[in-house]
Amino acid sequence: MSNHLSELGDEAPIEGRDQLISVFERGARPAADWRIGTEHEKFVYRTADHRAPSYDEPGGIRDLLKEMEGYGWEPVLEGGKVIALKGADGAISLEPAGQFELSGAPLESIHDTCAESNRHLKQCQEIGDRLGLGFLGLGFWPDKTRAELPVMPKGRYEIMRAHMPRVGNLGLDMMLRTCTIQTNLDYASEADMALKFRASMALQPLATALFANSPFTEGKPNGFRSFRSHIWTDTDPHRTGTLPFVFEDGFGFERYADYALDVPMYFVYRDGKYIDAAGLSFRDFLAGKLSVLPGETPRLSDWKDHLSTAFPEVRMKGYLEMRGADGGRWDRICALPALWVGLLYDDSALNAAWDLCKHWTNADHDRLRAEVPRLALNAASPNGGTLQDLAKEVLKIADAGLASRARLNGAGDSEQGFLGPLHEIAASGLTNADRMLAAYHGRWNGDVAAVYAEESY
Repeated sequence: MSNHLSELGDEAPIEGRDQLISVFERGARPAADWRIGTEHEKFVYRTADHRAPSYDEPGGIRDLLKEMEGYGWEPVLEGGKVIALKGADGAISLEPAGQFELSGAPLESIHDTCAESNRHLKQCQEIGDRLGLGFLGLGFWPDKTRAELPVMPKGRYEIMRAHMPRVGNLGLDMMLRTCTIQTNLDYASEADMALKFRASMALQPLATALFANSPFTEGKPNGFRSFRSHIWTDTDPHRTGTLPFVFEDGFGFERYADYALDVPMYFVYRDGKYIDAAGLSFRDFLAGKLSVLPGETPRLSDWKDHLSTAFPEVRMKGYLEMRGADGGRWDRICALPALWVGLLYDDSALNAAWDLCKHWTNADHDRLRAEVPRLALNAASPNGGTLQDLAKEVLKIADAGLASRARLNGAGDSEQGFLGPLHEIAASGLTNADRMLAAYHGRWNGDVAAVYAEESY
């Protein structure tokens, strides 16, 4: 989830539908200007007892943020409290229960984004050593109940926590107990966006399978490889899912704007505070009929905030956001952008990827979305065989796409090496969730506490 950070021009009143669509139109840029933005969340815990620290306690989340300022990060305040940081490497923000997120800067290569991630993780480790904190790379808290987790002092999360139980059974779990890795990518035009959106939406379950890393709930196996992914199927049906209209003829910026307009609101941000608008209509807001702000119409910033409250498997906000992966160890942070850049930033690779899935039906998309959280690479591929077989084909395409980009680091290495962990998973058919489950039933002797030693950064 992104934070409210105002941009120039965002306070302009919305006077027509064209302004809504312009947010997407202005995102288009030539291939030479395409960038890579990587976001990754991790769980923070006390190394002494594995407890999740609160915001205010000594050595807790507030102090973690304060220590980060020593590395050149600038604080972002809400209600007088530091709730985020800004810096050369993007932004650091807090998820609802203190999950610690880096939203990286837009960078030119996977080499750059991996170096950025390594800088951030090094800072986390140095501060963690001083404060007695550790950072866990999983998709779901393996041993914590909701009641054991703190709540961060952010107004939008207070509104969401109250609203989630009205619309789904697992929304609070999504907020409090999940972590993800995401990649944000550019498009050249409306047509390029549509093709990238379709290919990435169709293949998002494959990414979920490759990155499956959340098999435990409250200390026991939960029956899923990616419980985090399953949680999204029972969070809020009005703002999640695979969006069948993406695959329809004529899909483009306007159709996505229509979808977003029909997503119920969460809030309106005014004068440093979040006004509860949960369940209300942005269309009513455009007409000056929003009950919590009668007679007032939205600004462009309100529309951008609203776009950040839709949670489909792929999301558009002036760029495309890949949302299917569980949080994971450091090499997975580099592997996710490598996968999607390889598939989407080379025309030949993009067309080849789309050829693999363009004949899939809505029933195929729905079945994959339903089965992958439990089965991961063992799910049946619409092309025959399993997703393990499909993964090998897709990774060959991504590898060729990265080779075609030919972005080398100072040592002459290409970006292809970052796919290494995924090649290993596809070859073995074993996700990190499978490996942890085998350890749980073997050398861990049924004790998930071992994940802190083995899956921390």
